[in-house]
Amino acid sequence: MVHQYKLNGYCIVLDTSSGSVHAVDPVAYDIIALYKTKPEEALIEEILALYGPKEGITRKDVMDCLTDIRELEAAGKLFSPDPYQDMAVDMKNHNGTLKALCLHVAHTCNLNCSYCFASQGNYHGDRALMSLETGKRALDFLMEQSKGRRNLEVDFFGGEPLMNFEVVKELVRYARQQETPRHKRFRFTLTTNGMLLDDDVMEFCNREMSNVVLSLDGRREVHDHLRKDYAGQGSYDRIVPKFQEFVRRRGGKNYYIRGTFTHNNVDFTEDILHMADLGFRELSMEPVVCAPEDPYALTEEDLPLLFEQYELLAKEMLRREEAGNGFTFYHYMLDLAHGPCIYKRIAGCGSGTEYMAVTPWGDLYPCHQFVGDERYRLGSIYEGVCNEEIQEQFRRCNAYARPECRDCWAQLYCSGGCAANAYHATGSVAGIYEYGCELFKKRMECAIMMQVARSGDPL
Repeated sequence: MVHQYKLNGYCIVLDTSSGSVHAVDPVAYDIIALYKTKPEEALIEEILALYGPKEGITRKDVMDCLTDIRELEAAGKLFSPDPYQDMAVDMKNHNGTLKALCLHVAHTCNLNCSYCFASQGNYHGDRALMSLETGKRALDFLMEQSKGRRNLEVDFFGGEPLMNFEVVKELVRYARQQETPRHKRFRFTLTTNGMLLDDDVMEFCNREMSNVVLSLDGRREVHDHLRKDYAGQGSYDRIVPKFQEFVRRRGGKNYYIRGTFTHNNVDFTEDILHMADLGFRELSMEPVVCAPEDPYALTEEDLPLLFEQYELLAKEMLRREEAGNGFTFYHYMLDLAHGPCIYKRIAGCGSGTEYMAVTPWGDLYPCHQFVGDERYRLGSIYEGVCNEEIQEQFRRCNAYARPECRDCWAQLYCSGGCAANAYHATGSVAGIYEYGCELFKKRMECAIMMQVARSGDPL
């Protein structure tokens, strides 16, 4: 499968199965578009009619281009066959060993964000804090179920996990004690709204956390519109200085400033640039996922505006890079030379199989976005996975499981998309969230264009 598009003055041709990217001139671009649909002589005549008189393109030029295309095709770099479809189910069945847990150490929050998918941190249930005993059992469960896998990941999540900071510290201490005798290595991540960041938290996180996600939606007026405390006051002025100091102390270790854009700020590039201007260099901005009747829900009318914003962001990032003031945007991070292994490209995030969420009571769910929905309770850290039928649904989720994905050029970049978004949009983890698909494909086009621009030559 071949995907062609034009962006920022580049004519880009992507060979989906091989991952080859070709930056070509307009003539070659049009020849490639016709290559599989027209007889050679008809193709030559069409190209000469289009480019001959005004561009001086000759029959020999077209024939030379056709020779180049045939050579690329023979080398498996253009119009390459898909070797992975028959492997998808088999690969997923032979993997799936648990390697990561999202520990919901706090089902409560000190902010009252209007768009919170977790219903202000309690996941439509009771407010609770995870006990140290439950947390230890969760870590033991992870070590037991991970079998021979050495590298394990634990995300401290909420609600607001810093509302249970003492337990977080004790759990990290316990995990570190287990690493040598049980031949494991833990990588910790924490997501916080920043309200409780202080010297103790900063020191601990910068020592123990491989990554920290800091929630900020951008400009003060945008952030404070939806991210308020229970007194109705915005949080921007309280958290931004803390985030700046935290990142300064972090000394180059991984972090992300993570925002959410909604119908209220479809000009979200301004928010990303605002965060970059505050001195933050590792940025992420996600589209809100909510009920369509919510006032901040993204609409069909927003879609072309969002496409423009992604293109604007990519161009501005390139401009700032050239000026020596660049920053990273999570969705534009793309390694065309290596990238994820083919298993990861096919299987995706591994929710429900390699990755699970744990509630404060020890219940297991496929991921944090399913917590509170009893239909998707997998079991518990005490009894293990009991709901094997639901787990099997997630095991079957891959880049080829959805009919809508089979002919999509982006299938090996999104790995079939987010099961939770599909479920919330269609009622099935085997569905697709079409709006999210459109945004993802635009992001990939922008990310690939940026790589082409950086290379200076066709890739």
